[in-house]
Amino acid sequence: MRSRGWFPRIALVLGLIFLYVPIVSMIVFSFNNSRLVTVWDAANSPTLKWYHILVHNGQILSAAWLSIRIALIAATGAVILGTLAGMALARFAAFRGRMLLAGMTTAPIVMPEVITGLSLLLLFVAMEQLIGWPHGVGAVTITLAHITFCMAYVTVVVQSRLTGFDESLEEAAMDLGARPVKVFFRITLPLILPAIASGWLLAFTLSWDDLVITQFVAGPGSSTLPMVIFSKVRFGVTPDINALATIMVLLVATGIAISTVWMRYREKRRERDAQLAAAANL
Repeated sequence: MRSRGWFPRIALVLGLIFLYVPIVSMIVFSFNNSRLVTVWDAANSPTLKWYHILVHNGQILSAAWLSIRIALIAATGAVILGTLAGMALARFAAFRGRMLLAGMTTAPIVMPEVITGLSLLLLFVAMEQLIGWPHGVGAVTITLAHITFCMAYVTVVVQSRLTGFDESLEEAAMDLGARPVKVFFRITLPLILPAIASGWLLAFTLSWDDLVITQFVAGPGSSTLPMVIFSKVRFGVTPDINALATIMVLLVATGIAISTVWMRYREKRRERDAQLAAAANL
């Protein structure tokens, strides 16, 4: 019995070490004074020199700002379309084209990114020849491509949340005279808001760090941050890349922590309201 108890713990510790030790070492070496990323300069380290160099790097800053704008727009668009698709799949059991919609919304998840990127590039080229839009490849095509594959993940998250949704709450609100639109915004939306927020964060992260699909649909002057990092890494990792990666890790960790605290607060508040409602009925 003891061996069964120790084995999962050892496996968990080894898994965490395998995942996080490289990240921790990267963060530590971002404060290294040496230009060699694998040699620690004990005499002059730690230092913030590489962060100072990073802040004054115009190429990286412009690429980061472009990636942020694209990720914000793509995540918002994916949440809107993904929520509508998830509600259609969860609420309407049988309608013409349901299987086609389900297959099309989940296909980007299992489709190789090379195939997705190539197909989107061919689509944009054909659209430009037929209707004259979009005008070449660039930030617009990158945003549309990111909305396309991020929407699939949001659809799965929202559909999973709606599958176990208590529809009696909506029925009770409509019995009391509320219209369907008001029921959606006052009952349904607040209850599925944690799933929508999770889908938005997931879509933002996927759009922020996508490289393969972006390379197919990007044009001159529209290099995102992952593309710039990849082009620099091919010629050797420099300490300023470690500093950039450290900042990205801290931003993602902060966003996850804030969203976790917020969702726990919403869940506790919902449970408290349910207890108060049950007490009032008694």
